[in-house]
Amino acid sequence: MLKDFEDYNEFLDVADAAVEDMRLEGELQVASFHPDYQFAGTGRNDISNYTNRAPYPILHLLREDSVARAVEAFPEAGEIFEKNIETMEKLGHEGWDKLDVGPAR
Repeated sequence: MLKDFEDYNEFLDVADAAVEDMRLEGELQVASFHPDYQFAGTGRNDISNYTNRAPYPILHLLREDSVARAVEAFPEAGEIFEKNIETMEKLGHEGWDKLDVGPAR
């Protein structure tokens, strides 16, 4: 289901709207992962995209109170995303391919 990334990306709006319709904003947030995940402004095979890639399309529901507790335990939590991309850029496609864990390009 939702194998096409464009279809998946459009569906994220539906998921976010459902959270809003159920008045769960501030309680839940949707994190997204897809085998062909692509950040805006990147090329399809940019290694930074691999931080949000998964073998299958995934909508991960996060409880905001859990996120808040994590931020309390790790105040620089906002930097995790940037560090993940930095790590992927250092690793590069060659290093990623050696790990044999990611979806095929």
